[in-house]
Parts: sequence; C-alpha cells; structure tokens
Amino acid sequence: MAAAETDRDSPSALCSEFLNFSAKDTAAKWLQVSNLPKEVYQHLACYVPKIYCLGPNLNPQNEDLLAQLLLQSPLEWYLCGEEPSVGLAKLEQSNQPSQLCGHVFKVGEPTYSCRECAADPTCVLCMQCFLGSVHKEHRYRMTTSGGGGFCDCGDTEAWKKGPYCQKHEPNISDFSQKDPLANLSAEMVARTYNVFSIILKYAVDMLTWDKEDELPEGLEPPLRGDTYYCMLFNDEVHTYEQVIYTLQKAVNCTQKEAVSFATTVDRDGRKSVRFGDFQFCEQAKSVIVRNTSRQTKPLRVQVMHSSVVAHQCFALRALAWLGQTIRYSDALRRILCQVGLQRGPEGENSSLVDTLMLCDSKMWKGARNVYHQLFMSSLLMDPKYKKLFAIQFARNYRRLQTDFMEDDHERVVSVTSLSVQLFTAPTVARMLITEENLMTTIIRTFVDHLRHRDLQGRFQFERYTAQQAFKFRRVQSLIGDLKYVLISRPTEWGDQLREKFLKGFDAFLELLKCMQGMDPVVRQVGQHIEMEPEWEAAFTLQMKLTHIISMMQEWCASDEKVLIEAYKKCLSALTHCHSGFTDGEQPITLSMCGHSVDTIRYCVSQEKVSIHLPVSRLLAGLHALLSKTDVAYRFPEQLPLSELSPPMLIEHPLRCLVLCAQVHAGMWRRNGFSLVNQIYYYHNVKCRMEMFDKDLIMLQAGASMMDPNHFLMIVLSRFELYHIFSAPDFRKRCSRENANKDVVQQNNTLIEEMLHLVIMVVGERYTAGVGQVESTDEIKREIVHQLCIRPMAHSELVKALPENENKETGMERVIDSVASFKKPGVTGRGLYKLRPECAKMFNLYFHHYSRADQSKAEEAQRKIKRQNGEDSALPPPVLSRFCPLFASLVNILQCDVLLSILGAVLQWAMEPSGGHWSESMLQRVLHLIGMGLVEEQQHLISSTEDNVTSFNFTLKISRPGEAPGNTPSILALLETLQNAPHLEVHKEMIRWILKTVSNIKTTRECTASAPPTDSSGHSQEETVRDKDKAERKRKAEMARLRREKIMAQMSEMQRHFINENKELFQQSLEELDASPSSSLEHSPSCCDSVLVCVGPRRWRAGGSDRRQMVTCILCQEEQEIRSDGRAMVLAAFVQRSTVMSKNRKRPPHNPDKYDPLFMHPDLSFGTHTGSCGHIMHSHCWQRYFEAVQAKEQRRQQRLRVHTSYDVENGEFLCPLCECLSNTVIPLLPLTKNNCSVQPDLSQWLNITSLQMKALHSAHRKTNNAEGVDDTGDAEDCPSPYGFKLDHTPKNPYSSTIKEMLTTFGTTMYKVGLKVHPNEQDPRVPIMCWGSCGYTIQSIERLLVDEEKPLFGSLPCRQDDCLSSLTRFGAACWNVSSHTTVQSHFIRLFAALVPDSRVENIPCILDIDMFHLLVSLVLSHPAVLCLDSSGLSADAAQLHFLHLVTVAHLVQILLTSKPEEVRMEQESGGAEREEEESVCMLFNTLRTHLGRGLHEVSSGWHLWRCVKTGILPYLRAAALFFHYLNGAPSPPELHALSAGEWEALCGYLCLPSNLLQLYYKNQELLEPLLQRWCSHPGVLQGLQTSAALIRFPRESNHLIELPEDYSALINQASSFTCPKSGGDKSRAPTLCLVCGAMLCSQSYCCQTELEGEDVGACTAHTFACGAGVGIFLRVRECQVLFLSGKTKGCFYAPPYLDDYGETDQGLRRGNPLHLCQERYRKIQKLWRQHSITEEIGHAQEANQTLVGIDWQHL
Repeated sequence: MAAAETDRDSPSALCSEFLNFSAKDTAAKWLQVSNLPKEVYQHLACYVPKIYCLGPNLNPQNEDLLAQLLLQSPLEWYLCGEEPSVGLAKLEQSNQPSQLCGHVFKVGEPTYSCRECAADPTCVLCMQCFLGSVHKEHRYRMTTSGGGGFCDCGDTEAWKKGPYCQKHEPNISDFSQKDPLANLSAEMVARTYNVFSIILKYAVDMLTWDKEDELPEGLEPPLRGDTYYCMLFNDEVHTYEQVIYTLQKAVNCTQKEAVSFATTVDRDGRKSVRFGDFQFCEQAKSVIVRNTSRQTKPLRVQVMHSSVVAHQCFALRALAWLGQTIRYSDALRRILCQVGLQRGPEGENSSLVDTLMLCDSKMWKGARNVYHQLFMSSLLMDPKYKKLFAIQFARNYRRLQTDFMEDDHERVVSVTSLSVQLFTAPTVARMLITEENLMTTIIRTFVDHLRHRDLQGRFQFERYTAQQAFKFRRVQSLIGDLKYVLISRPTEWGDQLREKFLKGFDAFLELLKCMQGMDPVVRQVGQHIEMEPEWEAAFTLQMKLTHIISMMQEWCASDEKVLIEAYKKCLSALTHCHSGFTDGEQPITLSMCGHSVDTIRYCVSQEKVSIHLPVSRLLAGLHALLSKTDVAYRFPEQLPLSELSPPMLIEHPLRCLVLCAQVHAGMWRRNGFSLVNQIYYYHNVKCRMEMFDKDLIMLQAGASMMDPNHFLMIVLSRFELYHIFSAPDFRKRCSRENANKDVVQQNNTLIEEMLHLVIMVVGERYTAGVGQVESTDEIKREIVHQLCIRPMAHSELVKALPENENKETGMERVIDSVASFKKPGVTGRGLYKLRPECAKMFNLYFHHYSRADQSKAEEAQRKIKRQNGEDSALPPPVLSRFCPLFASLVNILQCDVLLSILGAVLQWAMEPSGGHWSESMLQRVLHLIGMGLVEEQQHLISSTEDNVTSFNFTLKISRPGEAPGNTPSILALLETLQNAPHLEVHKEMIRWILKTVSNIKTTRECTASAPPTDSSGHSQEETVRDKDKAERKRKAEMARLRREKIMAQMSEMQRHFINENKELFQQSLEELDASPSSSLEHSPSCCDSVLVCVGPRRWRAGGSDRRQMVTCILCQEEQEIRSDGRAMVLAAFVQRSTVMSKNRKRPPHNPDKYDPLFMHPDLSFGTHTGSCGHIMHSHCWQRYFEAVQAKEQRRQQRLRVHTSYDVENGEFLCPLCECLSNTVIPLLPLTKNNCSVQPDLSQWLNITSLQMKALHSAHRKTNNAEGVDDTGDAEDCPSPYGFKLDHTPKNPYSSTIKEMLTTFGTTMYKVGLKVHPNEQDPRVPIMCWGSCGYTIQSIERLLVDEEKPLFGSLPCRQDDCLSSLTRFGAACWNVSSHTTVQSHFIRLFAALVPDSRVENIPCILDIDMFHLLVSLVLSHPAVLCLDSSGLSADAAQLHFLHLVTVAHLVQILLTSKPEEVRMEQESGGAEREEEESVCMLFNTLRTHLGRGLHEVSSGWHLWRCVKTGILPYLRAAALFFHYLNGAPSPPELHALSAGEWEALCGYLCLPSNLLQLYYKNQELLEPLLQRWCSHPGVLQGLQTSAALIRFPRESNHLIELPEDYSALINQASSFTCPKSGGDKSRAPTLCLVCGAMLCSQSYCCQTELEGEDVGACTAHTFACGAGVGIFLRVRECQVLFLSGKTKGCFYAPPYLDDYGETDQGLRRGNPLHLCQERYRKIQKLWRQHSITEEIGHAQEANQTLVGIDWQHL
C-alpha cells in the first residue's frame, strides 16, 4: 500500500472529501437536472480516477469499497428513491421468482444430464437442482463443467419429463403470466430506464474503447495526471515459460513475480506489468515486443493512460453491478433487456448488445467473461428477449464466426460459444431456420472458410500451413452449431419449414459435392511413395459430419414430402458428380454362363480412386428410408426409381470396396501408411455408419434392380478376377505360366474378398429398410457379435458400438436380453457374457468384424461348441426377410454366375493346394452354399402348400454342368470332398451341408405328397447327433482311465524313493512341522512344559538346529550362514515413514542436531525396513551394484532421464524380482548365550547400577583427559567384581560380515535422518535399533488390522526380513565405538532407573516403551562384554522386559480416561484379584501426583484399559524375542483365539496378572515409581491432556471418502487456490492420508524444497508422509502415488460405476460409487509401506511414467 499512498494528492484531503460525500444528496441532485447523462458522466469523470489505478499495485478490496460508496450508492438511491437496502428488499419481495435456475457453472463444477429425459446432451442440471429432481433415480451422466454454461432446470424444452426440481417447481397461481413491469410504479420504471441506459452505454463505450491516451467525450478528468500503465494481454500462442522469461528481462522482476504476472494474465486476459511515465512504460513495451516476435507474432502490449485503465476497471464493476441489481426483480431484468436490444440511431446492428457482440474479439478475456455472464443472467433468462437476442445473433452469425476465425482466444471465451444456449432450444432453432434461414447461413459460412479447392471444385487439404490448420480447427465449431440446430427433429412440418429446410439441404449437398472424390489415390508401382499425403483433415471433416448426415436423414424421414424432394435433389447431385463419369473410359462387353452385360473398362489398380463418396452414401441412406417409411410403395409415381441407372449407382462404392480388398491383398504397399489409415477409419466404428455401411447398402440397392448375373460379372470385372472365372481352363493355364507366388497370393486374397462381399450383399439385412427389422435388432446383433469374440466390459462394448448424436448407443435397452453381467472382484472390471441361446445368431462373416476379430470369434465359438459336445461346424444363421424393395437380392444365391464360381473353387479344392486356392476361400464357398440352403428352408417354411416357392437352391446345386465341360454338380463335388484327407478342417461343415440338403429334399417330397411334417428331417439329424455324442463320451472316458493309471504309477514311484532316503526326509519333515513360517526354528529339543522366548528358561537351539543353508540368487552357490564365513546378504529397502504417526503437525527435526535415542509415543517419524527376501553373497551383490552404477553413468552421458531407481542414492532393483531396494541386510547366525549366574531382580539392579556408576566415571575421565573440563564429583567409582573396564572383546565376525554390518548401518542412518553417510556418527546404532522397533510395531499393527494371528501368517519375505533385522540389531554394536554404545545404554537405563548424574532424560509419558525395550536389549551386550563374572544375558533380557512392562503399565494408567458411566460389569472371581491390584496401583499413583489424576470408580474399567492398552506392546515384544532368540512360536498364537492373553504372557515369561510384577518387587519398584512421577514433565503432560497419547494407539486409516463421487467433485469445485487470491484451482488434489486439498500442477503453488521448485503435492508428501504420498486427483478421478521428488505413478481409483469399471479422466460420465474393497487395498499398500515398491513396478512396466516430471504435480 505504501507505494500507492505516495501517489495520492494528500491522503487527508481525499479522505475528508470521501467522508463528506452523501450518496442521498447526489441522487436528489440528479433527480432535478435536465441532462442526466452529462451529470452522471461528470460524477464518474471526477471520482473514478480518484478511486481506481492510483499506483503500480491495484488494491481491489479498497477500490471496490470506495466504488460502492461513491459510485454505486448514488445510482441505487436514484433507482429506488429511498434507502437502497429497503427499496431493493421490497422489490425482491414483490417479485415472482423465475422458474429457470440459471446458475452459471464454475470451472470444474459437476454437471448432470439425464440420459433418459434430456432433450439432448447439452441439457444439464447443477448439483442442487439434480439432487432435488426426479432424474437422480434415472440413468444419468455426470461430467465436470468447463465453465460458462448454465443450469437448465425449469426449461420445459430441455426435458422430456421432470423439467423442475423441488426448488423451482412453479406454483399453480403463477400461471397468470402477466407483465412483470406491472408491479412497478411508472416513475420507478422511468428512473430505472435512465440509470440502466446511461450505465450500460458507459460500460459498452469503455470496454470497446480503443484509444490508449484519451477518453470518450464527457469523461475527460478535471486534473489529468501523467501516469501510464504498460498493459500485457493474453494470447493462446505463447507459453507460460516464454512469458515469464520475457517479463524477467523486460521489467527486471523476480521469477516469483513473473509467475504471478503470467498467472493473472492467463486468468484475467490482461495485467499491468509497469507503472510510471510514458517513456518508462514504452521502454518495457519495446523489450517485450522484441523478445517475443522471433518465432511467432509478438505478445500484445499497450501503454495506456491510467485514467483509461481506471474507467475500464469501473466499467467491469458497473456490468457486475447491473447483473446483481437485476437479480432483485424480473421487472428490472426486462428493462435491462429492452435497453440492451434497443436500436441506436445508426439503424441495423446498432443496439448496445450488437456492439458488444461485434467487438467481442477485440476485448480481453476478463471483459468478455463479465459481459457474457451479464447476457446469461439477463437476455437468456427472459424467454421473450431470448428470441429477440437469438435473431440478432443469427443475423450477425457470419460476422461473429469470421471474427472468431481471426481471434486467437479459445472458444470458451468467445461470444460464438453462446450458440449452444440459443440453438439447442427447439422452438428457437425452428424459428431461426424459417425466419433467418439459419441452416443455409451456417453451411455457407462453413464452405466459404474452406477455400482450398482443386480443379473439379473439391476440397484440397494438401500440406496445410500452421495458420490454415488452426483455422480448420476453428471452422469445425460451425459443424457443432449445425448439430445443435438439427438435434431435435420436428414433429409437425409447415410449408415454410419445408422450404427453408430443403434450401439448407441444397447447401448441404453443395458441401458434400465438394467432398465427393476428394483426396484421390493412385496405386504406386515400382517405387515407394516419397511423401505421405495429407489424409487426416478429410477424415476429421468426415467424422465431424457423420452425425450431421445421419440427422439430415432423420429429418427427411419425418416428412414424406421432404423425403421425396430430398431424394430427387440428392439423385440429381449424384448424376452431376457422375457427369464426367464415362469420358475416356471405353465400353466393353462381359459374358459368362450364357449371360452378357455392357460395362466400361476400369481398373482400380491403375486409375484414380477416392474413398470419400458422401453424395452417393447419402443417397443410399435415403433409398433405405424410402423402403423403411413405405414411401417407395405408396407413391412410386412421384419417385424417379425407373430412371435410375443401377450400374452408375454401384460403380463408385464398388471401387471403394475393391480398393479395400486390394489393400488387404498387399497390392498397395508402396502407397505408405496414409492409405492404410484411411482404410482403417473407413471401417472404424466412428465412420463406418456413413461410409462402409452405406456403400454396402448402395450395392444392395443397385443389385436389387439388376439381373444378379450382370451384377456379379461387373463385380468380378472390378475385382480384376473376370479372366479367372470366365474361361474354364484359364486358371490352370495361368498357374502353369506364371508361377509368380505374389500374383497367385494376391488373386487368392481377392477371390476371398469378393466372396465375402457377395456374402455381405446377400446376408446383411439388419438395417431397417433393407431387411424387416427394428433398430433394436441391429444393436442386438452388434452386441451379440462383439460378445462372441469374448466377454466384454461395458465400456468396451460402448466403444464398439456407433454413437448417435446424443452420445447414446441404445445398448442399455437390449443388453440384458442378450447378455448376463458378472461383477468384478478387487481388481479387473465387470464383464458381460453372451447368453448361450444367443449364440445361434452368430455369423462368421459378420460385416463389422476385422480379420483379427473374425479369427478370435471363430476360435471362441468352436471351442464352446466342442465343450457342449456339439459338432464344431459354424453354419450361417437364419436371417430375417428382406423388405420388398430389396427382395430380389436372394436370387444372387441361385444365379448361374455364382454357381459357376462356387463350382470352380470346389473343383480346385479337389487336389491339395499348391497355393492355387486357399482354405478360407473354400470356407467362404461352403458358407455361401449354406446360406442358400438356409434361405430355401425359410422359404419352404413360410410358403403355403399350394404355392411352391421359386427359390430352389438344392435343384440348382444338384445339376451337372453343360455339355462341353460336363463338370460334375456342386453336390457331387461335395460328396467327393467329404472324404478328402486334406480337408479335415472343413469336414463337419460339408457334413452339415449334405445333411441339410437331404432334409430339404425330404421336406419337399413330403409337401408334394402329404401334409407337411418336419419330424423326419429332425429325427435323422438327431440320430447322427446322438451317435456323435456317444462316440465323444466313450473317448472322454478312456482318456480319464489313462490319466488315473499314470497318476497311480507316479505316486508309487514317489513312495519308493522316500523309503530309500528315509533319514533325509525325516529331517525335512521335522523342520516342516516345527514352524510353517520359517526354516530357522525347529521342534523343541526337550519337551518340557511351555515354550518361552525370553529369560533363563527360554528354549535353546541345539548345535545341529542352528545350522542354516541358503543359496545365492546370483551365482546359485549354496552356503551355510556362519559368523566367520563369507557374508550372505538380503536385498532390503529402508524408508522414512509416518504411517503410524499420531501427530502429523510435528515439525521435521533438524537432522544435524536431532537425538533419536528416545522415540516419542506419537511415533511421528520412523524408519521402516522391508525386503523382497532374496539372498546373495555380499561380493556377488557388490559386483552387481557396480555394474548397475557403470550402466547408469553411461546412460547419463546419453540422456538425462529418471529411471525407476536412483543409483546416486544407492538404489537398485533386486536382480531376481526387480523389487526396489537401497541396501542389503547381512544374514547372521543365532548367538550362543552361556547360562551361568542368574541373579534375581534386586541383585541384578544393584550390579547394573554399580556397573553404570563405574562406566560413567570412566567415560568422564576419558573426557577430562581429552581436555573437556568437567568439575564434578570425578572421584573414582570402584567397578563391581569381574567388571573390566579396559577389556576389549574379540569381534566374532569375518571381515566381509563386518563390512556389510557397516554398510547397512550407514544406509539406515543416511535414509532415516536424511543426512550424508558417516559410519562414525554415534547415532548409527540408535537408528538401527529404532528401525527394528518401528518395523516390528508396524507389522504387529498390520496383523491386527487384517485380523490375522500373530504367528504363522506372515509371508516368507517379511519373516526373513524381521529375523535378519533383529539379529543385525543385536550385532551392530560390534562395528560401532563401544564407549558410544555404552553411553547410549547409560541414558536408556536412566529412563527406567532415574540417575541424578544423567541429564535430559524425557519423562515416562514421552517415551515409546517398546522402542525403549528394543534399544535396551540390543545395546546391553556392549556393557555385558566387559563383565567376566558370568552374568547371564538371558536374565538381563527378562529383567528389562519386566521393568519396561511395569513402566508401560504406569504409562497406560496415567493416560487412561475416566470411563463413561455405565452398568458395572460383574466379573467372575477370576479377574477380581487383577481389578483390586490395579485399583491399588492407580491410587498409589494418585498419591504421588496429587490431583493430576481423575478419581477411579471401577476396577473393571481400569483393568480393561490396562489389558487392551498393553496388548500391542506384548505382541510386539513376543515377535521381537521370537526372532532374536529363535524360539519357536506357541501353537495357541497361530490362530485367532480367546486364549491369546495367557499364551502371550506365558511365552514372554510374564504372570497373566501383570500387576504381580509390581507387587512381588514392591519395595524395589516403589521408589522407581516415585521418581518417575516426580519428573516435572509428567504433571505438565497430564495438564495439557489434549496432546496425550492414549493406549492402545488406534491404527491409522486413510481418510473417509464419500460414497458418491459427485460429492467430491463438488467439494473440489468450491476449492480455491490458496495462493492466487480466490482463483479456482485447475487440478484440485486430495491427500488421502490427512484429507488436505491441494492445488496441484500449477505455477502458483510451487514451493522450494531442498533448493528445487516442486509442486504442491510433492511438497506435501514431505510434510505429511515423509516423502511418500497418496493423492486423489479429483477432476481426473485417478489415484496418484508419489515417492520422493522423481518417482510417481497413477493407480486405479477406488470409485466404480454400476458396470464395475473405473473412469479415469471422467470420460464416460457414468455415476461413480466408492468400492470399499478397492479402497482397503490402497490402504493396505500404504500400511505395508509398499507404495514406493508399487511405483517402482509401475515405472518398470510402463516407460512413459518415467518421463513425467512428478515433482511439479
């Protein structure tokens, strides 16, 4: 603010002027004046520059406050004529609320569309309206808004039913639609009119003002300053980086400031980057322009006078004020609409609204957004003015679109995007078509913008420049507008609508004519094409127009007159296209089998051919509609059907299909990929409806009007196969002469394709109009054939089906009748499986199968048939009947030419193929014969007795050939082929054909002689089938007996082997029995009472039991683990963890000064060790790791990419399982303990205290000797008997093991504290003990959460990891400085037995007891090794356990909560003793602590507190001692049972009433208790009870997620970026660990972390998850795993739709619901510390993940 202050005249003068200002008086003065506009302008001229733009930094809060007081307030007083708050409230009360919701969507807000009731997909509801509507029970689609649209609730045109939600439901009384202005007084109306017209005019003038240094007349300020702004404008050409870099150079600001400038420019469209005099700003401008004009056009910069900027700022404020004011009343809204649309003096296009629209592309983003919002809340909310506005919009349509082409802003911020609000309302759209000829306007504008044509006037998209490509993208939005206009079909037609629609249709035909034959191709012979021709633009156009073409046809179909006219127009357009058709192509005559036909000579493989034929395809669609709507049969006289020339109709589609066939045959290989891609899209589901399918219909239409023989000859000629079939012996001659393999191969493929085409022409009857079917039958058939390939997920099926203009496939209506749904498990997705009864619809030559699909489907269907014990022939299915217009197509099957082709192929098949015919050719021939037979059967069934049908296929195939050739009949050939050994595959099909022929013959005979019966045929079939079945059954039985015999032999051999090698097996069986979880433990050598794992009575391993053999995975050598042998190591991964943290707010510690000796019970940071369980020699591993390092260095020289592991941090992948690892744990044998002296607790405490004293003074002496002056009681403490302070124990380990101990310890220290490695640091052993404790605790929690028993349920890898980790912990003191470890032990021991000489010991409430126990036990050997008196280590372990357990009891009691009052649970006598003793102990504590503790009421409650609180500690201790001492686990702990408590206490050598520990040694422990309680930290801790950790600590969970995903989207849409002042976040991301919402992937929220800029999520992982994070990206609906800065991966979200599928990216929009199992799976990964491992596997599997800059998310 300081900067701004200095620029004011004198602040006090201004303030007094503001304070003395009265809005009421100003308004009163305005009421008196004659020239109001002048007066208001003077007021604005005076005050606006005093409020806005006073310095470099704008201050919106302050400015808005002053503008409200000085500028808006007088206007409101004038408007209301009284106190504004009162006046506006009155208006609001008398107002009838609008039934339209009109809520404008923010970016990212959820929108809902009902798939059953919406008029089209653009009709959407906001969340509030949706939840209160009927549609939430329907099938709805949920998406996130791109911003800018509004809610259609209350718009009756938008919804087929349920247009209102509960909130907008109209009252009955509302239907008296009177004029809202009637509620206002005439004076008020006049005043409103005055204010609105002045303010709107002012705002429009200022926003469209283009002079930088002067103001409109009447606004010139009284005192003109000399201050300017350098204003930078947004464009869509330059990137963020370019703008930031330029700004840093131009106005020398910091990176941070430049980022903030760039963000604002992107958001608001402009931003001032410099403030000062003209020269100063001009200099910045020139630098910016110079820097950005190198590659592209420069950034737009203007130097503007501050008063101009001030008025523009207020103009935006004024528009927003108008928008707020009209909300109070419909009357005000109506007046504003009148003012806006009122024509100015210049006549056409002179209203204020027109001015704004036509200047749209000159305005900046912020201004556009504000006035678009105003239009939405005014013009579009008033039905009357919406129509008037729509008319203006339609009149200016061409100009607006032309401006948009030149404008470089996105369509979202262009006024043209309002078309969706206007054109989708059916009544408005119809009105615009009839009155403003809108259809023609849109199409003509579109055609005009595509100017590039070739000589024939066709579009030419060769080599677009970037500019043209950009325009082409823009032009496509026009197609979208046309789609909006056509989206709802008219129900009744008026003459005017017919006339205007047909005009539009003419324009559309002109467009299609420009596409007919575009991008023609010529086959390359000799050399490969040099440059791939441009093909994408043409296909983009085709895809965009696909729905338009379909909708045009639907419009035509809804009115007979229109259909007839459109058909005629389309036919003449096609004739016009073909007028150049016969030039230069010479006629020829073809003859075959006694038929001849005239055609032209044309070779697809030599001439130009194009895949784009939209005119003929449109005609095909209309032809089918003539048949579907019966117009062809009712008004034949009005149709030019007799004038049609069928050969002309089929010519181009046929060429197109031949082109596809030749490409399949590999004849066009030299034409490169562009042609392959075109063929792919021609058949692709996005295009095929208006491409391939229509070509097929056109062939069917042509063939139905021709002699089938003529049709087939033309087809043969175009396929260039005529010569092969016309001369009888040509084939043989040809094959002898040119043994050119390629040509033969090509011809074979062409024959296959040609036969396939015939199959399709006769067999594809599932289009309404061609066959007698409904549209649902078509969809059913598509689905059946997709599911015949394999069971599919819902989304796969949707992708495989064509969508209509409403993005619907119609699948939901029919899917349940053909398929059953199977729900998914924890992974995978729900699948639809075909119902068995639908398999009979399967057609092997289904026209939409690709070759791959066809072979998969064939295999799957044959497999199913074999499983069901049927024969595996796949006969053609029974088809529906043709419509009368297409009925003659069946005759193709029995025409001479086809029969001669079939005969020829069967003749060739007589001899095994020398490559002259192919299996699939024969298969197609058999299929065609089958089709003929099925057709004949259908004819026989449907024909009545007297009328014997003309279709007699069996007769034709039984007739031998004519005289000269005397070829055998087809039937005879089949009889012969049935037994040919080389045709084994086709045997069943041939058998099926012969069987069917005999059935038909019998049926014919029966119908001829007797009344028709069908049984004989069936019975014959039955007997054959029964025989088959019996044969199969017999074979299966034999196979089973053979299998059983073999199995019996094998088990006999096994038994024999075991008997011979008895002792070997005995050993291994014992090992197996002893423990299912580990090979280290064996059956107890002495079967005395209970198993104990700690203390003098613990189980001890015998010599042979201790041996452990392992194999190295790298060299496969087997070796025993010995302390003096070569080191064996286990690959491991150490990571910091906060998974068990109870306090995520704790700031991270300073790694250099932090002392980790005592773990706080909130476990806020820990170090976790995991392993994949694979073992190597240490030298093998070192060699492997060096190789990895060398490879990595070579890679770095080549290219800097992140791999999934970071070698510099010591990471590598396990050589066997590729699991991420960063260190190795040495494997150690069990330690031997000599059991000698077993002192009891009091003796032991005395001895240990004396040892501590001696050690303490010895350490002090060495410190003094080193010059650390310590004036204390440095008198010698005599050391107890046998305790030698100068004794240095021998290190039992070999050098390689010592090296590995150091390696692992150093990694633990480096990773756990995030410091540089230093093996001498005293904290190394502490970190190792801490990790051991933390890992055991986390595994214990995991077992509880998964409800698994303590022992026996861990996988081997965790088992091996824990065992090696604890043994490593017990050995690591050997490689550290002994005095260091001893001083650690002194401090640890002082926590239990307070010692005045040891300072800085935390209080008992601030120590995690299990960590204390582990550290004491593992550090004690360093003290014990000095003792030669034979003290037992086992006794020490037991005493530690007892002491720590008592301390933990006290800790639990101190933190226990007083219980809620409830019925006293009567416990049996069994626990009475425990309850009494626990009460006594609690009262003792109260005496020590005074009133710090609550009173105790029930012993039962306290004992329950203690029991549940201490259980996790006991379980963890059991695991610890089990692995440390190798004692086998008791069987009671291998299952979840009620006896767990007793079993645990027994195993740990504790009494089951734990309080006995205290009372048996009360005189020893009482003083300890007193000293624990007297620590000042205890009272303090109890007083701030909020921060107390209570026991048992609850397991951490990931946050609760809402069941319905849209609740999350809604939450995220209201989340604003915390840094950029209330701006919506683009990628809101939810942390699943703590629930924080973050603004990810944006410049605004980047922070610096360890000297690097990182995004919000990466920064958050270091604060919340110690570098590991789990996030949900709300807009994308995907889970994000992050680890460190460079690693991350995406993971499937836990939200599924009703079809059991996730929807990453929210593309499908089905409602999503939380799947608890999947969420639990993510939670389990987190609790197991497997997130980093998961990321590693994902990055190894998918290399694209490696390239993502994860740190910026």
